[in-house]
Amino acid sequence: MIHIGLTGWGDHDSIYSPSSSPRNKLKDYAGFFPTVEVDASFYAVQPIRNSQRWVEDTPSTFQFIVKAYQGMTGHQRGDIPFQSREEMFQAFIESLQPYIQSNKLALVLFQFPPWFDCKKDNVDYLRWCKHQMGEIPCALEFRHQSWFRPLYMEKTIEFMKKENWIHSICDEPQSGEGSVPTVLELTNPEKVLVRFHGRNVYGWQKRNAENWREVRYLYRYNEEELMEWKTYLEILHTNCKDVFVVFNNNSGGDAADNARQLISLMGIEYVNLAPRQLDLF
Repeated sequence: MIHIGLTGWGDHDSIYSPSSSPRNKLKDYAGFFPTVEVDASFYAVQPIRNSQRWVEDTPSTFQFIVKAYQGMTGHQRGDIPFQSREEMFQAFIESLQPYIQSNKLALVLFQFPPWFDCKKDNVDYLRWCKHQMGEIPCALEFRHQSWFRPLYMEKTIEFMKKENWIHSICDEPQSGEGSVPTVLELTNPEKVLVRFHGRNVYGWQKRNAENWREVRYLYRYNEEELMEWKTYLEILHTNCKDVFVVFNNNSGGDAADNARQLISLMGIEYVNLAPRQLDLF
């Protein structure tokens, strides 16, 4: 199955009615899409009550992609709020239990920062992370180009296969070392993740600007670009059971529209979505 959704559910105004309450947004979101990426887990290990509520707010077949906490991927500046890395990973794994018990965990996404380059210490850390996560399905996304340079690309893919990392394939601006090319390679026959970050090269480069968060993902995919990806996704799906696709190009509110457009272009009709609320007035 090809599961198409968005990163987060709070900021996609085009799919919500004016009467939607913040507390019910996930319920409303689940009327349009069968999957979502949980971003809150990146900023803090979420209390179980949150993930339990989110599980209860979604249909039985809904799938969550949970982003690994920033302390686990090296984004965290300064000391981590745990006694050890092992304690941090254990707390994160405990926070996943409602998803796991309800069979709603698609995967955990480890997205590493632009300074996480291809070197032995980092390869060793990836092995350690995967060991800590045990049998939980985990996807790996790089942001440093060195992992996919000609010298290392084949070795990177083989390493991911050997360690059972799911590949997180990116569509993003090509802007030097802090970006990776689109590598259409499967590393797991069961699952693959595709993330659309937009193609705003200017915004991607302005990371130190005051408004970089506002412009980094400012991009709207056109129909020609989505049709190209329609072909790619169909090819991936011939060799992979579940293809998860999330749009992250939401600086200008384009993600929801692009995701719905891709669903239409691919002729997908999802069943078991949540009932949509009618905005009568």
